[in-house]
Amino acid sequence: MFCEKAMELVRELHRTPEGQLPAFNEDGLRQVLEEMKTLYEQNQSDVNEAKSGGRGALISTIKLRHCCLLRNRRCAAAYLYDRLLRIRALRWECGSVLPNALRFHMSAEEMEWFNHYKKSLATYMRSLGGDEGLDITQDMKPPKSLYIEVRCLKDYGEFEVDDGTSVLLKKNSQHFLPRWKCEQLIRQGVLEHVLS
Repeated sequence: MFCEKAMELVRELHRTPEGQLPAFNEDGLRQVLEEMKTLYEQNQSDVNEAKSGGRGALISTIKLRHCCLLRNRRCAAAYLYDRLLRIRALRWECGSVLPNALRFHMSAEEMEWFNHYKKSLATYMRSLGGDEGLDITQDMKPPKSLYIEVRCLKDYGEFEVDDGTSVLLKKNSQHFLPRWKCEQLIRQGVLEHVLS
C-alpha cells in the first residue's frame, strides 16, 4: 500500500515518549525513498505516454501517485525534523556530552548536526556576559534558593566551589552547594537534589 512505510516512521516517533530518542531507522527511511523513486519513475513514464498517446485516463493515476509522493516527503521530513528537535532538547538536558546510549541511537549526520549545534551554542554563550561568558543552560527553572542540598550518586572526585574551597564528592555523601555549580552534575546523574 502506498505511504505505509512513511507512516510507520511517524508512528514510531509518536510511540516513543517525549525526551527519549529511538534508534535511527535508516532501513525504513531508505524504503520510503525507494518507494518515492519508483512512484516518480512510474509517473514520468505515464506522463510521457499520456502526452504522446493522448491517453487522458492516466491523469487520475498520475495525480494519485503525485499525492503519495508528497505525503511520503512530508512524513520523511516530519520524522527527521522531530528527531532534530529531540536531539536539540538533549543538548539542553544532558549538556554538551551525550551518554553513549544516546549516541548509539543517532546517525552520523545527526551526530554532526549535534556537534555543530553544540559549537554554535557555546560560541553564543561566550559572546554574552563579558569576558567569561554566560552559561544559559544553567537554571533551566527559576531557583527558589541559591544553595541546595545534594547527594552524590557516584564517586566524582574533587569539586571546586567559587570561593576556592574544594569538596570531595564521594558516593552517598551529602553537601550544601551553590545551585548553579551543581545543576550540570545533577543533569549528568552525578548528583541528586535532596528535597527535605
